[in-house]
Amino acid sequence: MAQRHVMIGSGPAAMTAAETIRGLDADAGIVIVSAEGHGYYSRPGLAYYLAKEVPEEGLFPFSPQDFARLDLHLLHDRAVRVSPAAHRVTLESGQELAYDRLLIATGSRAIPVDVPGARLDGVTKLDDMDDVRDLIRRSRTAKAAVVIGGGITAIEIVEGLRAHKVHVHYFMRKDHYWSDVLSDSESHIVEQGLRTQGVEIHFFAKLAQIIGQDGRVVGVETEDGQRIACDLVAVAFGVLPQVELAKAAGLDCGRGILVDQYLRSSDDDIFAAGDLAEVRDASSERRTVEVLWSSAVAKGRIAGLNMAGGSLHAYEAAAPLNVTRLAGLKFTIMGTVGRGKDSDLEGIARGGSETWHGLGDAAVVESQIGEAHVRLVFGESTIAGAVVMGDQALSFPLQEIIAAGADVSGIMADLQAPSAPVAELVDHFWRDWKAHLV
Repeated sequence: MAQRHVMIGSGPAAMTAAETIRGLDADAGIVIVSAEGHGYYSRPGLAYYLAKEVPEEGLFPFSPQDFARLDLHLLHDRAVRVSPAAHRVTLESGQELAYDRLLIATGSRAIPVDVPGARLDGVTKLDDMDDVRDLIRRSRTAKAAVVIGGGITAIEIVEGLRAHKVHVHYFMRKDHYWSDVLSDSESHIVEQGLRTQGVEIHFFAKLAQIIGQDGRVVGVETEDGQRIACDLVAVAFGVLPQVELAKAAGLDCGRGILVDQYLRSSDDDIFAAGDLAEVRDASSERRTVEVLWSSAVAKGRIAGLNMAGGSLHAYEAAAPLNVTRLAGLKFTIMGTVGRGKDSDLEGIARGGSETWHGLGDAAVVESQIGEAHVRLVFGESTIAGAVVMGDQALSFPLQEIIAAGADVSGIMADLQAPSAPVAELVDHFWRDWKAHLV
């Protein structure tokens, strides 16, 4: 009898798992349950759509023909109950789906603002397709907006609204942008870039209430009594994994669904992948959650391999990697680079990784190399993490060195010396290291 696979969720983890299963089993039944009516689309691409850099159709990596080619059955419905003993999923419509293997890949959701006025018309976020369409529609008539929060998403909203000629006030609760990941100088570069775009930055700004009139946003008030008139309030406080369905099914959960190295939950026939899979890092033994597209794809592949049967494949977390753009500058953030929790974020930032946080004391080198700003963070004998801003010539060599945990102890003292030729040292080491791998 053909195996029956059900995927709850239609993001990169679920779709990669489905593709992987189909590549191994031409006869398997694969049903994808999507609570979003839009199906599979690129969430990282929403910011570029908001900024008028890509059309909406460019956000969809799958066409209807792709679903047909892979023989995937897509249901636009919401899973409301998982019954592990009966191996069944109940949908909001009342339909029941039987499964042999189940993947829960419902991802994460944006943390809402919790102040008086939070439910007024005009309080927005950038979490899904409906949100970006709403922001674009509102930006046609809005004159001013207040954006609150840290991480990548907040800047994406700020820059997207500026692309629509909306005047933006950006609130930060401390004196630096994204202080848990970026250094003071990197934060300053981003802040200066935003000012160049006409953004008003408010440091130490804590929202007390959102002011409304006739049910619509007309302004905000800070805890120190400052009032700012605006038509929109957009929040980016981070995201939380959507574990409610898993908890109700009796699965073991922490911040996400607790999974083993094969991405199995506490029930052997139920797997989890993507934003809500809480994995144990083999080197640190810490459990982490990642909200990264690349990580979701990697987990989806391993989950698919293991759901299809045969020998089990272990998931090995790669060094976190994110390539993004902030204030007009290209950023690559890799490995462990952070210094603790950012007060502007209540959860992990979309496009982020908990591995970036809690670095503690470590040797750090920052250099300006031509059109690039480069920061290296050192472990005992490795480069534990790096940030490359602007010119990306060093990005790929550093990605490979960090991902492999290459021993750089032979050049560490030279890298940390004042006015060190960092680019030359890293490039020379990388070329020699690669040559010895062949």
